[in-house]
Amino acid sequence: MTGHDDRPAAFGSADGGADGSASARRPIAAAPNAEHGIGIRAAQHHNPRAGSKSRLSIKTAGSSRAGRRHGHGVHCGGHPNAGPWFRLLDRDRRLLYLLNEHKVLTTDQIAALEFTSTRRAQDRLRKLREMGMLFAFRESLYGGGTSQTRHTLGYASARLIAAARAEKPPTPAAHALSLERLACSPTLEHRLGANGFFAALAAHRNPARHPDTAKVEGLTQWWSERQCADQFWTSPIEPTPIRPDGYGCWEQDGRRVRFFLEYDTGTESLRTVTSKLTDYQSFPTDNFGILMFSVHSARRETGLRTALRQALGSSNPGLVIATTGRDLRHLDGPAGPVWALWTANSGDTVVERLHLADLPERGPRIAHRPSAGLPYNEAAFNLHGPEISDRLYPCKPQAPTPAPTRYPDEQPDPAHEDNTLIEIPPPDND
Repeated sequence: MTGHDDRPAAFGSADGGADGSASARRPIAAAPNAEHGIGIRAAQHHNPRAGSKSRLSIKTAGSSRAGRRHGHGVHCGGHPNAGPWFRLLDRDRRLLYLLNEHKVLTTDQIAALEFTSTRRAQDRLRKLREMGMLFAFRESLYGGGTSQTRHTLGYASARLIAAARAEKPPTPAAHALSLERLACSPTLEHRLGANGFFAALAAHRNPARHPDTAKVEGLTQWWSERQCADQFWTSPIEPTPIRPDGYGCWEQDGRRVRFFLEYDTGTESLRTVTSKLTDYQSFPTDNFGILMFSVHSARRETGLRTALRQALGSSNPGLVIATTGRDLRHLDGPAGPVWALWTANSGDTVVERLHLADLPERGPRIAHRPSAGLPYNEAAFNLHGPEISDRLYPCKPQAPTPAPTRYPDEQPDPAHEDNTLIEIPPPDND
């Protein structure tokens, strides 16, 4: 297998759908990948006593002398090669910027974002791999077959994006190490699931399927876990830092719903999941959005709502909480009527399911602005702005207004009640 073509649906996928759904699987090893400039190999060793092991090795041809002699290097001997950047389409650049921020996407997720069909996405992704823009890998599954192909930045695109942002590019060795860590990360499925959740929302703005949409609606903000940590992990003292799995804004019919996402895969206990509420209650969450829990099944959702009642009791949590199970299928995905509000009086039983656009509005309403190199961020804001700073620090005392300064020979102004005189001594004549 070369990793270029995805297996049919009969082989299953690993948390790779655009809706973030997961199928039962157990990872064995990353499948071989063929990419210009970077190669990946995997070997599987089976030991009935010790279980299965994986060994992953990545080599970068551009970093070797042979690769440089044959012209495979992206930047060799002081001679830059930015030609591939100008052969990219706008769609390709949007995809590369998304991968630079969100690290990894499956073929189905990319198809939902930018293409009219999975086959068209596969054809274009193959060309991008041949150009060295993308790196792809898969996992072998017990029982045969592989997971969906996962795509991340190739070394060529990593260098070119760094050049476009006037940043220092990674070295070939550093980039290869980051690919190894990503492919072998124990949190890879969680990352793919959270990205699939947002990809399903972003599919409503797919420019290939909705080219004539003049009004910006749908997913207008998509922050990754890393960006949320940069923005909301502000201070260890005030306010309490939080680290959600994502932060977004959904706009529809004049409504603007901002939300923090907690994506649950079932690997943590419900007590651990509900313990995160303490940080959200200490943080001014209600000033920025609602808290949404996406769990893998309706049964898990029922258990979560029970755990929330046990943790919060009949008290007001001070923020809006919504829950859903990912086995509640709808044509609109997470934007459909799959959300249930949790209150102290609602109990464990879900009485009503709401669309995402019908959930309570929280957070700032700011004018749209062009996204600076990151798609789906027209409604993004700057935490250093005065309005956002006031929301972030709602209890921060206002700085006192300084008293007017007057010189000794200046007469008080009768039009003002406060005529406090701050004497400024005359300068020395020595």
